[in-house]
Amino acid sequence: MTLYCAIDLHSNNNVPVVIDDNDKILFSKRLPNHLPTVVSALSPFKSDLKSVAVESTFNWYWLVDGLDDNGFDTCLVNPAAVEQYSGIKYTDDYSDVFHLAHLMRLGLLPTGYIYPREERAVRDLLRKRLQLVRHRVTHMLSAQNQLCRTTGENITTKLIKKADYSLLSLFENHYLKMAFKANLDVINLRNNQIHVLEQTVLEQTERKPEYNFLQTINGVGPILAMTILLETGDIKRFSQVGNYASYCRCVQSNRISNAKKKGSNNRKNGNKYLAWAFVEAAHSIIRYCKTAHRFYQRKRSEKNGALATKALAHKLARASYFIMRDQKPFELELLFR
Repeated sequence: MTLYCAIDLHSNNNVPVVIDDNDKILFSKRLPNHLPTVVSALSPFKSDLKSVAVESTFNWYWLVDGLDDNGFDTCLVNPAAVEQYSGIKYTDDYSDVFHLAHLMRLGLLPTGYIYPREERAVRDLLRKRLQLVRHRVTHMLSAQNQLCRTTGENITTKLIKKADYSLLSLFENHYLKMAFKANLDVINLRNNQIHVLEQTVLEQTERKPEYNFLQTINGVGPILAMTILLETGDIKRFSQVGNYASYCRCVQSNRISNAKKKGSNNRKNGNKYLAWAFVEAAHSIIRYCKTAHRFYQRKRSEKNGALATKALAHKLARASYFIMRDQKPFELELLFR
């Protein structure tokens, strides 16, 4: 007898359900987010379970990894891709998780990619670096605004980024100087933290051939190459280049019927970090490549600057797919043929 299990995961509890081939519920109970409790509850069914489907919520790591360590076969479910019949009058956690197990039994459950935990940790470290960079920018702009507001000096953020404490001499007021120094202290701290994180991630990625090949793209440096590589993961999980471009949020989300636009689908499906990386790469290649600049100007005249940038990002995403899949350097002629 084959059994099917799904877990509706929340921030402080989870609801597992186990059903058989006839959709008969064998187990259903709300449990605390405590791994030994979950493992103990599912252990009686372990030998007959086809898999355990866990919702891809913000906190799925501990549960999927923990179940895997205890010998359970697991899969990750994209909640945005699972919809119940809209005419249902009442639903709750128990009906929702039963629906997931039911779809698994029918072979219709949409599952996602489980990023290997060791590489996932490196990827998340690079995401932390991006968070720190954005926090540093906040303090750089605050310091720049304070200088302009109180002294009339228009100091570039590039100079402020260096946390040059000699700028304190521009202030006469003790309290204003103290506020400005607080910004510089944070910027200096973030500079050191960002440097350590970059070097740590670089040690894990520089040995991969895809990392060096990605940097052959005009305007793509170490940070963008690391981001594209780590956020992509195993490129073989994308069967076609169009799937990868969609994952990078580089394709339109229109819903067309009878040659007419009927609305938009979920624009946020995909990876926001890859979307950011390819937009940044598009901005960079415009500065370093005349061919890309001409393409951008042509698209901009047809539509607008934002759509032109996105069109160029789409091309770069497709190029990166083949670079990582085939492990070969960037060829500009193929990008704009």
